[in-house]
Amino acid sequence: MGTDLVIFAATSGHSGVDRVLRNLVPAIARLGVRIDVLGIEGHGPAFTELPDGVRHLPLGASHVNTAIPALIRYLKAERPAAMMSDKDRVNRAALFARWMARVPTRVGVRQGTTVSINLASRRTSDRLVQTASMRWLYPHADAVLVPSKGAADDIAAFARLPASKIHVVPSPIVTPTLKLRAREGVEHPWFASEAPPVILGVGELSERKDFATLLRAFARVRQTRECRLMILGEGRRRTELEALAAELGVSDDVALPGFVVNPYPYMAAASVFALASRWEGMPVVLIEALGLGRPCVACDCPSGPDEVLDGGRVGPLVPVQDDAAFAAGLVQQLDAPTPPEQSMSAVAAYTDEASARAYLSALGFTEFS
Repeated sequence: MGTDLVIFAATSGHSGVDRVLRNLVPAIARLGVRIDVLGIEGHGPAFTELPDGVRHLPLGASHVNTAIPALIRYLKAERPAAMMSDKDRVNRAALFARWMARVPTRVGVRQGTTVSINLASRRTSDRLVQTASMRWLYPHADAVLVPSKGAADDIAAFARLPASKIHVVPSPIVTPTLKLRAREGVEHPWFASEAPPVILGVGELSERKDFATLLRAFARVRQTRECRLMILGEGRRRTELEALAAELGVSDDVALPGFVVNPYPYMAAASVFALASRWEGMPVVLIEALGLGRPCVACDCPSGPDEVLDGGRVGPLVPVQDDAAFAAGLVQQLDAPTPPEQSMSAVAAYTDEASARAYLSALGFTEFS
């Protein structure tokens, strides 16, 4: 019997998209769907082990564009019922390969961020190419998959797509292994029982994640109480953040340990989880922290935090890049934290099985609707 679904992606190996796909593929497989994950050398997603019914097939290329001939050959040979791709360059390749292969495979293209804001920060050439791609190629997809209502509204307006083409599908974040991995424990001395409270941020040290605003907010809070800030992640902004911490006089209370394979014990042990992003599509780390029962503070960026935090009823929503408001939100959660049960109930829709069924339905597998 042939393949039901093929996943075509080229991720960094440690992004939110990686976590989405690592959770989604096994959840879909448990529903009895046969899956092929096509691999591009040097890119994720990577799996420690594959469940029954899933194959990982290298395409023999190290770049999305050079993988297109192999993708065409695969589609002609296997003729899968559906293909899902992620991010614009991969989406373009998937749609072109389907057209060249002349197969009836349904294609769902995923965009995990708020595209209009994301593209505003890109080079002019990137903006022109991706805008043309979304406006001229995405209408030929069978489904455009986005993780939040805000992202759906944005891509509908930006790419001039009909609402019927766009499907909001919850990300598969809350899994049975999330809490198991969180129990592995943290050996860092900052999480000792009598230590000051730790505010935690997780993500790439990039412009989009805006940890500079979080640092400034933390410095305000640190003026009035003993606490610490830890940011897990790596990226180009490390040197700038270290310099800013020194300038603000909080270097001794700020830790940047770098990328951590398992951030969940840190999340579970943190007093407050903080998301300072300038834009998202649906912040995976925010859902993970809530799923572990943590009090959270988030910037009300497009898109996702407002939906997850229920308009601020689950945790403070503050204006983007407003460090004074962010500091007030942190103090609120330190003084009167959101109960764990309320945090966890806010993300009940983001289980891996619920997400798997939603993705399959959007991709045309009607038996899972």
